Amino acid sequence: MKRIALALFSTFAIAASAHAVEYTQVQADQSRIAFGYQQMGVSMDGAFKKFSSQLRFDPAAPQAASATIEVELASIDTGSDEGDEEAARKTWFNTKDFPTARFESTGVKALGGNKYEVAGKLTIKGTTRNVVVPATFAEQGKAGVFEGSLTIKRGDFSVGEGAWKAFDVVANDVVIKFRISAAAK
Repeated sequence: MKRIALALFSTFAIAASAHAVEYTQVQADQSRIAFGYQQMGVSMDGAFKKFSSQLRFDPAAPQAASATIEVELASIDTGSDEGDEEAARKTWFNTKDFPTARFESTGVKALGGNKYEVAGKLTIKGTTRNVVVPATFAEQGKAGVFEGSLTIKRGDFSVGEGAWKAFDVVANDVVIKFRISAAAK
């Protein structure tokens, strides 16, 4: 009886591993990192045009997943050249000294129903904070799509110094929104 059970288990394990899919090939042209904030009570949106990412995700083993995303801060698109230039200055992102922001995952927790919590370290302007990012995952054709958003406090990362340190004109809360598409390996 033990032999039959072992044989059935081995057959099941082989069949399951044959169907396992790991998403690793990020499709930059179908991915996006954007943000939203309040300026003088008005909702504002923007995005980053350039970022790189490494991803490894198997829906059957989410706890083994990993992700690293580096955003080129000078690629900011606020909707105006003046806004883009202002955001690159020392008082905001200081892109000369800190050209990239980085997120590196430290763990993934499945919540059920294609929902996950991705714990990691977010570094902006040389300051690193632990964050937990809620995300969803959906298979779309031959790609896996990860979407989510995270609210951070810009003051925690010294984004907005000097006269901009106060939150009366530009709010402290910034919502980072992402859509990362990856092909299966």
